[in-house]
Amino acid sequence: MGMKKAIIILAAMAAGVSAFAQGKAFELGKWTQIQSALLQELNRAYVDSLPLERMEVAGIDAMLATLDPYTVYVPEDQNDDFQLMISGTYGGIGSLIYKPDIQGNVIINEPYAGSPAARAGLRCGDEILAVDGVSTHGLTASEASDRMKGKPGTEVVFDVLKLRSRDTVKVTITRERIHLPSIAYAGMLDDGITGYLQLTGFTEGDGRQFRKEFAELKEKGMQRFVLDLRGNGGGVLQEAVKIVSTFVPKGSLVVYSKGNGLVRDERFHTDLEPVDTRMPVIVLVDSGSASASEIVSGALQDMDRATIMGTRTFGKGLVQSIRPLPYNGSLKVTTAKYYTPSGRCVQAIDYSHRNEDGSVGSIPDSLTHEFRTAHGRVVKDGGGITPDVKLDVKEYSRLTYSVVVSGIVEQYALDYVRRHESIPALEDFHYTSKDYEDFIRFASGKEFDFRSSARTYYDQMVSQLEKDGIKDQMTSELDALRKRLEMEKEEFLRLKESEIIPFIEQEIAVRYYFQEAGVQVALRYDDALRQALASPLIESWN
Repeated sequence: MGMKKAIIILAAMAAGVSAFAQGKAFELGKWTQIQSALLQELNRAYVDSLPLERMEVAGIDAMLATLDPYTVYVPEDQNDDFQLMISGTYGGIGSLIYKPDIQGNVIINEPYAGSPAARAGLRCGDEILAVDGVSTHGLTASEASDRMKGKPGTEVVFDVLKLRSRDTVKVTITRERIHLPSIAYAGMLDDGITGYLQLTGFTEGDGRQFRKEFAELKEKGMQRFVLDLRGNGGGVLQEAVKIVSTFVPKGSLVVYSKGNGLVRDERFHTDLEPVDTRMPVIVLVDSGSASASEIVSGALQDMDRATIMGTRTFGKGLVQSIRPLPYNGSLKVTTAKYYTPSGRCVQAIDYSHRNEDGSVGSIPDSLTHEFRTAHGRVVKDGGGITPDVKLDVKEYSRLTYSVVVSGIVEQYALDYVRRHESIPALEDFHYTSKDYEDFIRFASGKEFDFRSSARTYYDQMVSQLEKDGIKDQMTSELDALRKRLEMEKEEFLRLKESEIIPFIEQEIAVRYYFQEAGVQVALRYDDALRQALASPLIESWN
C-alpha cells in the first residue's frame, strides 16, 4: 500500500510539472507570435523605414533588464570581448594604447612584460603612425586597437615614431595569443615571512598558476599568506574551486548551486591535493570583491581556514551559464544561486537596497539568518561576505578622484616619460614633494573639475534655492559662503599632495618596470594591509 501511495504522489507531481511546462510553452508561443506580428505590421505600415536592428537589440536589452543585471545578450560583434572576459586572452601584440586626439597618432602606453610589443622594442611614448599602411589619423582608439589585434601567428607592420630618437621606423610584429594575467603580483613582503598575492580576476588557468605561485612563496620562507581579492569582480567558478583546493583537503565542499528545478543543482568539491592546510591565511576583501571572490572567501571562512579582513563584499551569488544563439550570438543567463558550505547565499536580498557602487546596502538583522562555520562560529547571510575583521578604508577627496579618473595623472606619466629616459631602480624610486611641484604646473594647465565636495553641495543648494524662488533673498549670505569655499586650482592640488603622490608614483613606475611595479608601489601606501598584518587571526583550521 505504501509503495502504491508513493507512486501516486510521484505521478501527481509529474503531472503538475507537465502542466506547468505546457503553460510556460503556451505563454512563450503567444508572445513570440505577437512580437513577430507587431514587427511585420510596423514594417508594412510605418511611415518611415524601420531601424530593425536597433529596435531588436533595444527590445532584447529591455526584456532582459526585467530579470537581473547579469542576464545579457552578447551579439556576434562582441564575442571577442566576451571571450577575453572568460579566458583573459586575445590575439595581438600585448600593449595598452592611448589616443588623446582622433586626428593624432596612437601612443604606446603600457606594453606588457615579455609581450611581442616589448620584445620588438616598443616602449611607452612611442607613437604608431600607421597599421599595415593605414594611417591611425581619423581612427578612434577602439578602431586602432581592432586593427592591431588579429589571429595569432599573423604579422602586423607598424610605422613607429620612436620617442627618444624621433626616427620613423617600420616595426614588424608577429601577433600572439596574449594572456592577461589575473595574478597581478606575487612576492614576499618586507617582513620576510609574509607572502602576498594579488588576484584581479578568475580566468581559465588561474587556479593552476595560483598553486604554483603559492608553492614558490613557501620555498622563499613564507610563514603566513595574504590573498588580496579587493576589487576582484569574479570570473570562472571552477577556477575559484581550484584556488580553494590549495588550502583544504581533497574532496572538501567549496560551493553548491540551486536552480529553478529544471536546471540541475550542482555541488563543487576540491579534486586536487592541497599544498598547505595549516599555514595562517588572510584574505583581503572589499565592496568590489564579487562572485568567485565571494566563493573563495566564503568557503575559507566557513571552513575556518582563513581570516577574512576588510569590508563586506559586493553580494553577487548568482551563477551564469553561456547559451549559444542563432547568428553567432550568445546568451549569458542566470541559471542558479550559489551557496557557501555552511548554507549561506551571498546574493543581496534585492537590487534596490544597494550602495552607489552597486554593492550590498544596509540589511536589517530581521532579514538575515545565522549559519555556523566548521568550528561553530556564527556567520550570516543577507548579502555578501561579512569579514571576520573589519578594516578601515581610506577615503579620497573629490579632487583626487577627479585628477585620476579624468586621466590627468596618466597624461602626466606619459609626459614624465618623454622628459626622463630612465628612473632609479624600483626600490629606490620615490616621487617626492619637490617632484610634485612639477605635477602642479602640469595639472594647472589642464581642464578638470577641481571643486571640493562642499563646493558641489553648495552649487546644488544654490540651484535648488533658485528653483524655490528664494535665492535672491539670500544673495549676501550665499556670496560669503561661496568665497569661503572657493579655492584656486594650485592651492587645492597642494592641499591634496599626500593623496595624489601615490597615484603618480604608481603610474610612473609602471611605464618603466611594467604592471607588477604598480602593485609594488601601491603596497608602500596600503594602510589596510598594514592593519591586516597587525590584526589577530582566528584559530587556524585543522
